Amino acid sequence: MVEPGSTIRTDGWDGYNLLTRHGYVHAPVAHIHAESGDATPMTHRVASLLKRWWLGTHQGAISPEHLPYYLDEFTFRFNRRTSRSRGKLFYRLVEQALQTDPVTAQSLTTIGRR
Repeated sequence: MVEPGSTIRTDGWDGYNLLTRHGYVHAPVAHIHAESGDATPMTHRVASLLKRWWLGTHQGAISPEHLPYYLDEFTFRFNRRTSRSRGKLFYRLVEQALQTDPVTAQSLTTIGRR
């Protein structure tokens, strides 16, 4: 939710030009210098990886009530995306699974109704 009249910073994609029609100020940012302290390039990278993962792995079919679990999975994968040891990645996944209390199917399907 963004208040109309707010400035929205994006990359230079032309699709964002529609923002001005909806009452927003569009400020495209060129991401040339990573040392500038601008967090937008990393945010853009995370968002694009999330979108690719969502559409590729889940075919775009993620239900809102399960969103926290999907985002947990994405975070786990993202934080280990540069891992060179697939065996250790699997080991960490099993380790975390063993340290987490079981979740019933009923609690998964009712989480959004609480």
